[in-house]
Amino acid sequence: MKQATKVADAAALIPDGATLLIGGFMGVGSPHRLIDALVERDAKDLTVVANDNAMPGRGIGKLVSAGCVSKTITSHIGLNPETQQKMIAGEMEVELVPQGTLVERIRAGGVGLGGVLTATGLGTTVAEGKQTIVVGGKTYLVEEPIHCDFALIGAHQADYLGNLEYSLTAHNFNPIMAMAADCVIAEPQTIVPVGVISPDAVKTPGILIDHLIERPQ
Repeated sequence: MKQATKVADAAALIPDGATLLIGGFMGVGSPHRLIDALVERDAKDLTVVANDNAMPGRGIGKLVSAGCVSKTITSHIGLNPETQQKMIAGEMEVELVPQGTLVERIRAGGVGLGGVLTATGLGTTVAEGKQTIVVGGKTYLVEEPIHCDFALIGAHQADYLGNLEYSLTAHNFNPIMAMAADCVIAEPQTIVPVGVISPDAVKTPGILIDHLIERPQ
């Protein structure tokens, strides 16, 4: 059984300067209470790897607004004008990565692959400074794997062993990210007894989870 952790205590485990994988798609499936706790403790110099930066006042956007993020590796910043402004002003580094490439780089980091070969981005600024390789007469970019210090995962529910179930599209990058970090912190909406979650519904096994955030009060 895993001992549930208070959200403030979990946020305190994450030092300034840490690299974070954060699940969510425009905030759907993000660990919102953990994000709030990081803002509350005034975290600094974080590198956030995520599908997007959500929007001001929501999800990862709260970290951006609070000045917690010095760099983001992401696919989409179109709905967060604050990320755009900080990038233009040189206050925040933004590495834009095609969405499919991003999730494959994270998966590679999780399963121990040395990189990803993809034709996506050839002939564009995405390819600048990157190695290419020819396979079967076709040229591919070599994209390096991504592995971070922490993965912050939002889930629909967990059991007391840490097995996670996701709800519909809130699944998004979360299961892949849970494989690609030194420490995985899961924030479920509720915690249920072992056996309540069908084995077929478990998308992230508890063996991957280091800390389970206690249920909302």
